[in-house]
Amino acid sequence: MSNLKELENNLKEIVKKAGYEVDKLSLTPSNRRDLGEYQLNDAMQLAKTYHENPQIIATNIVEELKKNENYTNINIAGPGFINLSLSENYKIEILNRIHKDIFSNIEKKEHKKIIIDYGGANVSKALHVGHLRSANLGEALKRLGKLLGYEVLGDAHLGDYGRPLGLVILEIKKLYPDLKYFDKDYTGNYDDIELPITNVDLEKIYPKASLKSKEDETYLEEAREITMKVQNKERGYYELWKKVVEISKADIKKIYDKLNVNFELWLGESDSVEHFEELNTIFEQKNLLTISDNAKIIEVAEEKDTSPMPPLLFIKSNGTISYETTDLATILQRKKEFNPDEIWYVVDARQSLHFEQVFRAARKASLIDDEVNLEFIGFGTMNGKDGKPFKTRDGGVMTLKSLINLVKEETLKRINPDTINDEEKDAIAETVAIAALKYADFLPFRATDYVFEVEKFADLEGKTGPYLLYSTIRMKSLLNKAKTLKQDSIRKLNSQTENDIALMILQLSQVLTKSLETKSLNEIAEYLYNLTSLYNKFYAENKVLTEKDQQLQESWLVLTKVVYNINNMLLEILGINVPNKM
Repeated sequence: MSNLKELENNLKEIVKKAGYEVDKLSLTPSNRRDLGEYQLNDAMQLAKTYHENPQIIATNIVEELKKNENYTNINIAGPGFINLSLSENYKIEILNRIHKDIFSNIEKKEHKKIIIDYGGANVSKALHVGHLRSANLGEALKRLGKLLGYEVLGDAHLGDYGRPLGLVILEIKKLYPDLKYFDKDYTGNYDDIELPITNVDLEKIYPKASLKSKEDETYLEEAREITMKVQNKERGYYELWKKVVEISKADIKKIYDKLNVNFELWLGESDSVEHFEELNTIFEQKNLLTISDNAKIIEVAEEKDTSPMPPLLFIKSNGTISYETTDLATILQRKKEFNPDEIWYVVDARQSLHFEQVFRAARKASLIDDEVNLEFIGFGTMNGKDGKPFKTRDGGVMTLKSLINLVKEETLKRINPDTINDEEKDAIAETVAIAALKYADFLPFRATDYVFEVEKFADLEGKTGPYLLYSTIRMKSLLNKAKTLKQDSIRKLNSQTENDIALMILQLSQVLTKSLETKSLNEIAEYLYNLTSLYNKFYAENKVLTEKDQQLQESWLVLTKVVYNINNMLLEILGINVPNKM
């Protein structure tokens, strides 16, 4: 149980002693600190239940509150709003509890098994800026869910089964027609064949093949045929496809590693295909498949729809499996292998129609139990200053590698040359660059578009990742310098700033819960900045290491340690590493 939950339960008991029952207490931080730190707003609702004047109810509750030494500055405002503050001793008790166990300030949830589908990288294509938010948000939600008690699995859900792979293999065939993969008479082991292609080559091959397919219908048709050969596991083509996936996946992992994004499951669309026959049987037995222009479709429109809802394309007219179908097969696969309580899809908001179709089809066919939650978690785009999705200077789609390097160039300018040698500089600059990118990505609500501004993101001052890193490193440095000094417990709160820090720390469990409920990390990002800024104000007001009053010094050091531990925990949720110096 979190400290805030304990406080609310204690207040519920006090309300009960005053003669009233309340299921959920509405305790909120006050905007008028002169009246009290918190406001209890239940008297009006209780008045409706008990048919009493809210002023009388508030007065009765206040009488009970005054008997408890944990509360002070108790008063009534307006028609029955109760203002109160926590006593200094109570705040100190809570802070010392958090100092001993940071998890005492976190409200754990009921156990659930959740699969989060994020990443969505397409094999053989370079990861680009559009993959950033999915990776960041999905990873952070996974970490947050685990912290709050859920069992969470992150799935990369690689795009490894559609036409892009057919295009790539076709272009490889055009470039290297004599490869044994294309020799129908070859009976040897394909593992012995050295493929003369690296991931750098693949990243060039796909754009080239894609352009050709748009200009040449014959080329496109040949790519479709090869896609069918891969999906039918035709010898040679299928083995080449597996090799391309292997090469591409290794590079994809490297980029995700840079972003501190780690998947428990590295499954792709292709991994669900073994369930396709069963999936097809389910839909056929329920008479949900309709033939339209030689394709199989599923009608998913409902009477409540206020706008047209197109049918889901199950099998294309050429016999290949659609993207929608692999998503349906993946749902069936996940039920069989993991039996999750919920599946979350962290995907660009522009994919909402696709997932609405998939979810409706899954429900119609009862692929999952009714109580299993399928949730689409859409996010906005990172845009350039023109308000359009961020591009390179020549108008192309920027790769994630290039984006990281762009921010890294800016953070290199801000690395302190007096404390960091050339060997460390590059690694630290990259760590700071990742922090800058991630924090800027988390600050707006996830569904909001935002503008990419490299100089602003990399600034050491203001609401930025580097500011948080620099401040957290300074806290650690202070604690290291004070290793020989006593750091057992807080004994006093000496200023309004310290009091404000204590109250903000107490709000942590609410912030974590709200972030989980909204499936957005902006609450945590804001909280981190506000707590860090408050601590920096405290740091500027006090000379901790030279303080003569030992009790006060000890209190300050422990307060520093509590804030430092919270910062580290929240930065860990956001997937942001803290360097030793910068």
